[in-house]
Amino acid sequence: MDKVVNGSHTFKNVLLETGFEYDGDEVVKTRTALFCVETADGKVKAITPNDPGRDAIDAKGWLMLPAFKDMHAHLDKMLYGLPWQAVSSKRKTVKDQIAYEQQMIPVWLKTAVERAEKLIELLQSNGTHYIRSHFNIDPTSGFDSLKHLETALKNKEKTAGTELEAFPQHGIFYTNTAPLLKDVAKMNIDFIGGVDPWSIDGSIEKPMDLITQLAIDNNKGIDIHLHETGESGIKTIEYLINRATEVPALRGKTFVSHAFALAHLSAQETEHIAARLAEAGVGIVSSIPFGKTIMPVPLLRKHGVEVLVGNDNIQDHWNTFGPGHMLQKAKLIAGLYGYSSEWALSRTLGFATRYILPLDDKGNQQWPAAGNDADLVFLEASCSAEAVARVSPVKSLVHKGNIVF
Repeated sequence: MDKVVNGSHTFKNVLLETGFEYDGDEVVKTRTALFCVETADGKVKAITPNDPGRDAIDAKGWLMLPAFKDMHAHLDKMLYGLPWQAVSSKRKTVKDQIAYEQQMIPVWLKTAVERAEKLIELLQSNGTHYIRSHFNIDPTSGFDSLKHLETALKNKEKTAGTELEAFPQHGIFYTNTAPLLKDVAKMNIDFIGGVDPWSIDGSIEKPMDLITQLAIDNNKGIDIHLHETGESGIKTIEYLINRATEVPALRGKTFVSHAFALAHLSAQETEHIAARLAEAGVGIVSSIPFGKTIMPVPLLRKHGVEVLVGNDNIQDHWNTFGPGHMLQKAKLIAGLYGYSSEWALSRTLGFATRYILPLDDKGNQQWPAAGNDADLVFLEASCSAEAVARVSPVKSLVHKGNIVF
């Protein structure tokens, strides 16, 4: 993936979706046709009728879709690139993991740049071009996790887009992280994070007051990692809803990652808080857990809550099974929530692309169009519904007009 092809490009024999075919009210097929697609200056320049004889890059009839976005990743700390190691059953709590990280971070930092680049390449190989990555900010890491991640991202800047979140994984007051968080909030990052304020720091208000004020003062977003269920989890979500309602600048820039508390409410309670999240412009970020915790994603979307999806852990000390593949996440969503029809599968692709879709809900072609970002993925598939259902092979990735592979 190091042989990046820059500049303006023309692709021929590009398969694009053009509409739906119906049997009565039911979508039974997605129509497609071949086109030429021109890119320049990181944008789609033109879409024209296909010309097989044109001097252009041959897309071989592959389906072109919007490139994927992983909206919850930890590029700075994982075991990917190290010898295989499964999750240990000895570490049962977040505080157990904090103690383990305090022991291991000095070791991991030695190879952090190289391994972050390898993980980015894994994500790219599966069609992802954009990543929201968290980086540890804590007394053990200092600013080194950020510095090493910035080096890796600089090396990949032509082929990967990112937004960065300062993540006080070890608590803000449980460890002496507050001074570091105040300093890093002034740096070139995008989000201020937090984790389980009640169970880690012993208070909801104290850490959340600091996080939200730092975000407001420094024009950052907020993304809280909330594993807590029960009353403390709901109160933390409600805290953010109230703050985003009071401070319009936080609307659309405030997220709760995981938010497992939402999976353990009654239907009436879930409806109520989903409506409040939507009204306040507070989004949910999920890795789509399954088993004992099934997130109410359809209900959240029904109310207009922005639900972002990410891989979260990819072979690290928290989770052994992260696929590093946004299409696999989309297929998991389709399976969990019964999205099995042609129409529903085509809509499910939006969870991998942050809701950029080739066709609107009525089948009108809306992407690509001249002026769109040239962030493209080519797959061996007949349509987006098949791509989701079969996790179709990714054949090529383009980021800002640069051919990654």
